[in-house]
Amino acid sequence: MHMLHGIRVPLPATASADLGEIIHLDSALCEKYGKKLTVQPSLSRQVVSFQASKDRPKYRWYKFKEAFSASLVEYLVRNIGPVSGKLFDPFAGSGTSLFAATECGLDADGIELLPIGHQIINARQLLDSQFGYEDLAGLEKWHISMPWKNVEGGVKVNELRITAGAYPPETLEEIERFVAATEHETTKLAAILLFALLCILEKISYTRKDGQYLRWDYRSNRRQGGKPFNKGKIYGFDEAICTKLREICSDVRGSLSPGGLFPGENRKGHINLYRGSCLDLMPMLTKELYDGIITSPPYCNRYDYTRTYALELALLGADEDAISRLRQEMLSCTVENRVKGLRSLNPKWDEAISAADRQSLLQSILKYLDKQKSLHLLNNDGIPRMVRGYFYEMACVIAECARVLKPNAPLFMVNDNVRYAGASISVDLILSDIAEKLGFRVENIFVLPEGKGNSSQQMGQHGRDVLRKCVYFWRRVQ
Repeated sequence: MHMLHGIRVPLPATASADLGEIIHLDSALCEKYGKKLTVQPSLSRQVVSFQASKDRPKYRWYKFKEAFSASLVEYLVRNIGPVSGKLFDPFAGSGTSLFAATECGLDADGIELLPIGHQIINARQLLDSQFGYEDLAGLEKWHISMPWKNVEGGVKVNELRITAGAYPPETLEEIERFVAATEHETTKLAAILLFALLCILEKISYTRKDGQYLRWDYRSNRRQGGKPFNKGKIYGFDEAICTKLREICSDVRGSLSPGGLFPGENRKGHINLYRGSCLDLMPMLTKELYDGIITSPPYCNRYDYTRTYALELALLGADEDAISRLRQEMLSCTVENRVKGLRSLNPKWDEAISAADRQSLLQSILKYLDKQKSLHLLNNDGIPRMVRGYFYEMACVIAECARVLKPNAPLFMVNDNVRYAGASISVDLILSDIAEKLGFRVENIFVLPEGKGNSSQQMGQHGRDVLRKCVYFWRRVQ
């Protein structure tokens, strides 16, 4: 028997000496941070995901599945801080932390690599600060008179290899006429119309976002292995776009009316978005600039956002080369990520790289995965490279977070633990241990009451192991 994450379970008979070492080191790290690991009943899976925002005005417009909720940001700011100043999010995504922070009166800076995130944040900024009643009337005209119906011909929609055939032919024609019709509008209104179109692409396509890839409905011409997938209703273009435009108009009208959507609210903060990779951009930021960080990096779970958001990226004009560049610029979280030359990117990251080198649990996990690869026991040989890249790159991100935070400022991070080849990887403990070597004090690791399960393949081969999902709370040391 052994203790794993506080639960007594039998050691699998097939466990190797390397796996036993991982379990031993994990238990030691659990003991070190045992008093910091606290179950937080108020932090449900809904609150730390998009689910708690799916019916909330403005946040509901685009379903960014990887986002946490505005409620989480409000809870952290109001109960722990910062209560004033400027917030930072190095993985801004759809901008939830930025917009929720400004509603609490903070200014907010963010970094985001993917163009779909840029479009969402830009559209919300336009609608929040530059849209008046005249603009709203122009937008409402679109769901009432449907001007794209009178357009002859259209603007050809860009396709990628992984998006070819994603829409029924009649839907693709409607998309192309819609895009053509937007070219007769003001730049501001055209941007909002394109945003509305991005919001409905999944609903009107044969696809569904499914973590590592797009899942294709059996009604498409795409052949996928396994049981045929039925995504349910595939919406017609007119129904989907008019519904989305009415939703946007309703929320904007509510914010323009006396009292707005948030009656009695105080000053709203200002948002500034940097476009690119945080590994490239963070070293250029001024030190001790921010009063707090709230973020959620990509998880170490093989999810490839360039695939799951391929429909949106294609519509925004990305070609195959652009997709490949984005995939390599992302934080390593997919098996296709190549090794980044971190020291050549920034010679000042030696301390961060050394902190990862000296993390004994991480090194034991990497040794185990390399051995599994050499024995041809992994389902993808890119897993060891991805896991190594993830933690070393995150160490550099953590070092930069410490540098740009003011002394005593808090950092909150939402992240998941993962499992590969039977080895449960305590991402929360490893990153927290690295953070303590790079200028942070671990205040708490808030654990969600409900853990996360494993893939069916992992459970079939190695048994079930409930994985922690956490919100880390670190504080920059004085």
